[in-house]
This record gives sequence, C-alpha cells and structure tokens, in this order.
Amino acid sequence: MIFMINRYDTPFIIADKELNSRLILGTGKYRDINEACDSINKAECDMVTVAVRRAQNAKITGKANLIDGLNWDKIWLLPNTAGCKTADEAIRLAILGREMTKKLGQSNNNFIKLEVIPDPTYLLPDPIGTLKAAEYLVKKGFQVLPYINADPILAKQLEEVGCSTVMPLGSPIGSGKGLNNELNIKIIIENAKVPVIIDAGIGTPSEAAKAMEWGASGILLNSAIAYAKKPVLMAEAMKNAVLAGRMAYLAGRMPIQEKAKPSSPLIGTLT
Repeated sequence: MIFMINRYDTPFIIADKELNSRLILGTGKYRDINEACDSINKAECDMVTVAVRRAQNAKITGKANLIDGLNWDKIWLLPNTAGCKTADEAIRLAILGREMTKKLGQSNNNFIKLEVIPDPTYLLPDPIGTLKAAEYLVKKGFQVLPYINADPILAKQLEEVGCSTVMPLGSPIGSGKGLNNELNIKIIIENAKVPVIIDAGIGTPSEAAKAMEWGASGILLNSAIAYAKKPVLMAEAMKNAVLAGRMAYLAGRMPIQEKAKPSSPLIGTLT
C-alpha cells in the first residue's frame, strides 16, 4: 500500500535516513514481549523507539526484552531518554543509547529521541532543558528528535540549533486524549523545514489520520496500541490510518461550502 502513493508523495527522510512508513512505534506497556513484537511487525513500521533506561535495566536483571525480539537488520532503532528529569541526565543516556545502536550493528545510527521530563504528574517536557540538551547533542554529532509541548517558538528554536525533527505532543503521554493543540500544531507544521512528528496523546486511528491530514510528516505512538483490547489489530488500524491521512493530505480536501451544491446536474431533469 505504501508503494501506491510513492508517485504522488515525497520520501519520508529524517536526517539522512529514508523510511517507508510514517508510523513510528514505542515499545513499552505491552502485556508481554510476543504481543509487542507481533504488533510492531503488523504495523510494518521501520523505526521503533526503545527507552535506554529500560534496556539497561533488562541487561542488569537478565530479563528478556524487545532488543532481543526484533530484527534490527530491518528496523531502525530510535533510543530515547525517557525517565530523565534534567538536560545533563538526558545527555548521559543519549551517549549510552548511541552505544546501544552500535552493538546492534547500526554503526551509522546517531539518532536519539530526546525527552527531558521533570513533571511526574502530567509528564510535560521541560522546554529549557530540552533546548539545552539538544544544542549540546547536535554539536556531538547526534541526530536529535526532541519531544516537546506544541510550542511553535520552541519548535523553531530547536530546528535552528540543528534538530532533525520536532515532535510536539497531541496531549499528555499515555492519556489517549487525542489532539488538543490543533492551532499550535498547525503553526508548527506551517513553519517547519524539518519533519514534524506528532508524539503522545493519540488514542484512535481517526486521530492519527487527522494529524496526517493537517500535514504532519509522521506519527509516533505506543499506548494506543499497547493498551488496546487487541493490540495487533489496533496496530494494523493505525498503519492504515496514517497511510489514509497522508493520502488525503496529498489529494487535498474539497473546499467547505456555506450552502449545499447538488452533485448531479439539473439539466435534462424530468418534469
């Protein structure tokens, strides 16, 4: 299905990495590893994000984790700094994340999903800490994908310091409240010269499709699939929604009319 729209679309490129799918999945919160792997495979995504802290803990405890369950020859790893409360903490985990990608054989992978979240209740990202860490990591050769509030000014500042994307939230992480920042997200999309990926808050395929119709470059989600009654089925639904939303954006919606307009001609009607 992805191949069908290639003649209308432009490639989805983050930094120097071209991706087939505009859906990126997280790897936490699943009931078990098999369910996570099956969902990721059914979504046909070719980038997944893994918390560096979780991977390190699994190594210490000896427990099985998704690092062992996925085919890293086909899937691009996006390490993330989840759990970091300060810029300095996020920088340290980013360096560990880069080592993790090298051990999986992705020697040219310098991607990091940057999260700096001091707020334990609503898990809202720290804009100052995020900008500070992003600027440092870019200078150290990282391809930084920062998770942010839907703040158009911050998004532009992060782009200007060299981030490879901006990733505004739709609503708080894991809330499933959908897209609560429509105006700001649209401003970010309009002003950005890097891919805009909506990250966090999406609960349904219709919300993923809506964000893509606005012109978002991609969607990153986790809870909407992991917490579904049938995660594998929801993964397929999200895949199709992201594709449908992108196709709708490329096609261009009809103008909204104040009055009804007949779809059939009135010429030649019987009287």
